[in-house]
Amino acid sequence: MKPITGEEDLDDRSRPHQALAEFYKAFNGRDLALMAENWDDSEDAVMDNPVGGITRGWDAIRAVYERIFNSPARVRVEFHDYTVHLADSLFYAVGRERGRFETPGGALDLRIRTTRIFRRVGARWRQVHHHGSMDDPALLERYQRAVR
Repeated sequence: MKPITGEEDLDDRSRPHQALAEFYKAFNGRDLALMAENWDDSEDAVMDNPVGGITRGWDAIRAVYERIFNSPARVRVEFHDYTVHLADSLFYAVGRERGRFETPGGALDLRIRTTRIFRRVGARWRQVHHHGSMDDPALLERYQRAVR
């Protein structure tokens, strides 16, 4: 499948691929309002990643994105090598992110295993879970040091 970058057409957000593209558009564009539309705003939402740990509830997840978007670091990723699994009111996508983390002090090429789960809320999909992990311990350590 073609990588999802956030530059895709978002004309029909009732489709899983558009919901994924919306997330990457919000993340890569540092657009907190669009990110809020993408995530479910309930306490059921959970984000788990190697830098931020486990974050529960939209308010806490929002705070993580605010720190990322307001930092001098620039992060850009795309979703590739993925599969999408659809049920009636739920879909999940399993794949990989690749991208770049840049600060005034240097840059890292990122490689992250990623799972995102969305549930249907009305006529659209809202993200309720994200899990990211890194296979390369040295890259993870460098990334954690750079973010801190």
